[in-house]
Amino acid sequence: MLKFLAGILGIVGIIYLLLCGWLWLAQRRLMYLPSPTMGATPSAFGLAYSDVWIPLSEGGGKLHGWWLPTDSGNDLTILYLHGNAGNVSSNLGKAIQLRSLGASVLAIDYRGFGLSSGPFPSEQRLYDDALAAWQFLQREKQVAPNHLVIYGHSLGGAIGIDLASRIPHLAGLVVEASFTSMGDMATLSHYNRWFPVSQLLNQRFDSLAKVSHLRVPTLYLHGLADASVPAVMSEALYRASGGPKALWLVPNADHNDLPNWAGDEFDRRLRQFLQDHVLVQN
Repeated sequence: MLKFLAGILGIVGIIYLLLCGWLWLAQRRLMYLPSPTMGATPSAFGLAYSDVWIPLSEGGGKLHGWWLPTDSGNDLTILYLHGNAGNVSSNLGKAIQLRSLGASVLAIDYRGFGLSSGPFPSEQRLYDDALAAWQFLQREKQVAPNHLVIYGHSLGGAIGIDLASRIPHLAGLVVEASFTSMGDMATLSHYNRWFPVSQLLNQRFDSLAKVSHLRVPTLYLHGLADASVPAVMSEALYRASGGPKALWLVPNADHNDLPNWAGDEFDRRLRQFLQDHVLVQN
């Protein structure tokens, strides 16, 4: 009987280790949900825009994005970094809202998203893609660092924090509904009930370790009803951040509908942030 039980336990152990290995290998497919299907373009909203193709040094691929220029006379440019799902067209509404602030907007798709070339996303590739977008803005649009604001939503917030840590004298950073680290998010996963998920992560996005080095003016936004990323994570990022900073928690807002709940206050708060911390430097 003891040998039988030992054999059963051995089989269970092997299955468990195999499942742990599957989580290690499959986590990128669970984490990133890109879509190649494009929806509406800015022209559907009567906005002038141009498709941009940003060359990548790795593999010779290209990122696709939309450039929405402003006619306001404002030199400010916003680089919009969307979250882990869909593509730039499914996040078009946010790009349009940002353009309404009087800034030009570059909205990009990371590798594997939308019309951008592959391969499938990874943490380092996402960081490199954001850096390539910034280099494009410097080279092709002559955008100076002190005229650039990075706006990142959810996963894009973690990418934006990383990029902001690499650019001296950046004008500003806005982080909406983002997380402290993927390890902290893993503890909220149902997988965490059965597996040591934090130890199995190879996509870490440790924003909390980076924000203390920021000196750029930073605004954190989060919905208090966010069921995907708890608002306490933005509070933790805010507390740990260096440099000028602000935090706005929006009652009733979930992960993807903060501007809807905020209404006109969304526009007012962003304009106030730009006026107080960004435009005064330019």
